[in-house]
Amino acid sequence: MDGWPDWLRRDVRNLLLGGCAAIGFAHPAVAQTAGDPTPPLIVNPAPTTPFVAVPVPPPGAQLPLVEPIIPDAEFGAAIPPLSPTDDPALSGPLESVAEFERRIAGEGAASVVASGTAPLGDPELDLPLPPLSQFDVRAIEFAAPAVDSGSVQIGYATRLEGLDKADLESDFPLKGRFNALSALRDGKGKAANEAMLSARLTEDSKLLERVLHAEGWYDAKVAARIDQPTVATSKTVTAVLVVVPGERYKFATIKVDAAPTVPPGLIEKNLALKAGEPIIAERVQGAEANISIVLPQEGYAFAEVGQRDILLDPETRLGDYTLPVTVGPRVRIGGYRTAGKLAFDARHVEVLSRFKRGDLYDSRKVDDLRQALVATGLFSTIAVVAERTGAAAAADGTETVELLVTQQAGPRRTLAASAGYGTGQGLRVEGSWTNRNFSRPEGALIATAVAGTAEQGASLTFRRSNAGKRDRTVQFTAEALRSNYDAFTAFTGRLSGRMSYDSTPIWQKKFTWAVGAEVLGTIEKAFDPVLGVRDSKKYLIGSLLGQVGFDRSDSLLDPTKGFRATILVQPEGSLQGGFTPYVRGQFDGSAYYPVAKSIVVAGRVRVGSIVNIARDDLAPSRRFYAGGGGSVRGYSYQGLGPKDPNNDPLGGLSLVEGAAEVRYRFGDYGVVGFVDAGQVSDKRMPSFSNLRAGVGIGGRFYTNFGPLRLDVATPVGRKKGESRLNVYVSIGQAF
Repeated sequence: MDGWPDWLRRDVRNLLLGGCAAIGFAHPAVAQTAGDPTPPLIVNPAPTTPFVAVPVPPPGAQLPLVEPIIPDAEFGAAIPPLSPTDDPALSGPLESVAEFERRIAGEGAASVVASGTAPLGDPELDLPLPPLSQFDVRAIEFAAPAVDSGSVQIGYATRLEGLDKADLESDFPLKGRFNALSALRDGKGKAANEAMLSARLTEDSKLLERVLHAEGWYDAKVAARIDQPTVATSKTVTAVLVVVPGERYKFATIKVDAAPTVPPGLIEKNLALKAGEPIIAERVQGAEANISIVLPQEGYAFAEVGQRDILLDPETRLGDYTLPVTVGPRVRIGGYRTAGKLAFDARHVEVLSRFKRGDLYDSRKVDDLRQALVATGLFSTIAVVAERTGAAAAADGTETVELLVTQQAGPRRTLAASAGYGTGQGLRVEGSWTNRNFSRPEGALIATAVAGTAEQGASLTFRRSNAGKRDRTVQFTAEALRSNYDAFTAFTGRLSGRMSYDSTPIWQKKFTWAVGAEVLGTIEKAFDPVLGVRDSKKYLIGSLLGQVGFDRSDSLLDPTKGFRATILVQPEGSLQGGFTPYVRGQFDGSAYYPVAKSIVVAGRVRVGSIVNIARDDLAPSRRFYAGGGGSVRGYSYQGLGPKDPNNDPLGGLSLVEGAAEVRYRFGDYGVVGFVDAGQVSDKRMPSFSNLRAGVGIGGRFYTNFGPLRLDVATPVGRKKGESRLNVYVSIGQAF
């Protein structure tokens, strides 16, 4: 338009701008919406006013000057090139849609980087919509017009329909499982409004479907509705769930995708699933868990059970089950290695292990080793895992692994205390300080102090646990004790040594034994039958000990079934003025029988004898006594048997005791009724004549370390000087 008159160029420009607006294009400065990076496409209706042509002014006419809306320079720059000469790109081929989208995406990313801001819009909008079949379009049906949803509270009842047939076919009661998890049941028939009730109903309909799917009814449908009350005066609505279970799906094929095992078919034999049985989620999970347990027990330390695949056919209602299993190498134990903050070295780990080098890996023995390490009490954390060594496979195809024990040693020192009370024995409090790893490995130093009504003393013990062999204990003790009982008063010093294989609260052993020796010197007041008074005497005694025990009960502190038996033999003698030998022997037995789930009948018997010595030549502290919380309840401590003229116990050479209990437990509490009987005699052989009995009742409070016991008993045929009631408090059952 160069060379055109100013007025003509201006009119053409205005005409072009007006025509663009008429046919539906908007200037970018006008069409851009705030915050919208893409100008909208504006489609305007056709103009209603007809176009009127502007007449050409006569030559020489004087026209009024009008300021341009847009300066010429700006307008010229805004006009795009109109020919290939002006813009060579117009003669080239058009880019494809894909190239255009990539270019636009690149320019958009570049603008984000340049501006430092994220693009507007939601990326989810670019994703395809899911198929309609995946939408949950169920709606709760209302049998009548709904009550006011803004009401404060409504009452409702719950009705479940159509589940009886499926419930009968299932191994587990579906209704019971649903009721245990139901939101409607949790609401206890009250809801704030009908909107809340509808939400609970929707949640329970989905719960029912999940319960049915877990039992193999994959086509199950659940409809939900709310029935309004049929009686005008009633305000209780009914939440109804109608179930259509459909047909139950069953296994068509069972396939295990795994390498061959030794023995052959190990996985298939232990996968408890069969073709033709219903597809039940718990059975599938349990069968797979069993494979995860069995393979490591048979040497496959690195076996892994993969993700199952069950392909369901809705036409036949059958499913094809496939389980991938990575078996890994079959391995044997080649050695041990430790890491971390150590309490002891790998050699002691091998002492605790039940593996021998070359044994086939067994996860049960690994778990046992982990428990044995925990039982030492020396660790805050402990882990035991198999570690491949890279050694070549043996001729039988097995590899060698090491057991890596990662230790985190915990505090070695502890303080402990215990207390008890018994009529005649009084109060007894014992405190101890222990360094459990004073001498590695597991060499404990224990300092103990006793304070009580009848006993005061202190002792120092060195105990080596797992001494060269698992569960073997070697112990040395030095003790000083003052005892003040009705039967005797004694100041005793003792040195003893013992080797044993004993039960512990963690490992209750079926067979136990102990051997030992001790030397004690004691000054005791003993009754002199010639003088008729108690006089102080000195005794120096050497003793050996041998003991065996058999335990078939189900608990160390609270047995409910089984039996126990212990035999103790102690050859000993006086070391004063020559050696005078004699033998102490004792048998203890007990049995437990559950007559009901919460009722146990228990019985106990004890028989003892001392031969080859007269009673008056035997130190009073080495004689047999009966009576008290661990003996015959209803009597004071050591209160049974022969008495001196002051009615104080003399002790005896033989002992007979028996007890029977009925134990009833309810939750963490229990009640015990009992009858005890026993007697001490100055004869060498036990006698069952002149037995004294006591009856009573006790209470139990059960804790994780055993029951706390409180017993109250009274003697049968009470004699002069005997207490009417006797009270005993301790930890654990009486026997």
